[in-house]
Amino acid sequence: MLSDAAIWKSLSARSRWFLIAGPCVIESEQLCLQVASALKRACDRMGVFYVFKASYDKANRTAATSFRGPGLDAGLAVLAKVRARVGVPILTDIHTEAQAVPAAQVADVLQIPAFLCRQTDLIAAAARTGRVVNLKKGQFLSPEEMGRVVDKAQRAGGRKLLLTERGTTFGYHNLVADMRAIPILRRLGCPVIFDATHSVQLPGGGGDCSGGQREFAPVLARCALAAGANGVFIETHPHPERALSDGPNMIPLAEMPALLQSLKRIHSAVR
Repeated sequence: MLSDAAIWKSLSARSRWFLIAGPCVIESEQLCLQVASALKRACDRMGVFYVFKASYDKANRTAATSFRGPGLDAGLAVLAKVRARVGVPILTDIHTEAQAVPAAQVADVLQIPAFLCRQTDLIAAAARTGRVVNLKKGQFLSPEEMGRVVDKAQRAGGRKLLLTERGTTFGYHNLVADMRAIPILRRLGCPVIFDATHSVQLPGGGGDCSGGQREFAPVLARCALAAGANGVFIETHPHPERALSDGPNMIPLAEMPALLQSLKRIHSAVR
């Protein structure tokens, strides 16, 4: 397994792009291993640095009855197995300060969810672990305002910071992705990721759940790399229609290799 320094070197390299991908939530150990193994093979063939992503708890589901995941302890056990067996770095999100230290014992990257990006104590707790921290831009913030979020993390000792653009609220049940956000966020001095999955989400659009327009996720991912993004965040599932969270936004796993090829060509052209 790569060291912390090697992982950060790959995430901050200007000459390469990287992929953060996996199912939205941990549905089972088998699913996580399947997705991680398939994506690692595809990324290895293309020379793309890959980080596996899955959540042990989705604390911001639309309805109280929606599936949230296996929870902290069981979820981290699954992520540890993926890390050990597949040999990939792990990203997962945290929702409370108390989760930061146990999550950091397994995950190489701690993610601050978009809805929580102004929670000072949560950001500080993640930064103090010494892990890479991915700060997702809230749907309610301008890209310039993320400078204050970065400052909070840096004041807590955070030096390995990523910024993720995931769209901006545009009326009810809709988001819009403004590609000007990519170069604006890059001015803050951190690698910038584009979240193609949640940028096509239709928040609350399904009544008791969110809807989505997955057909536009590849389009926006290609636009983001052309605009200068360092990495792309994509949620994927073998059968998105059966997924327990964010199915309408997720790209079928079988379609990922072709998408990665197109992203690689765009990055090469821009570089």
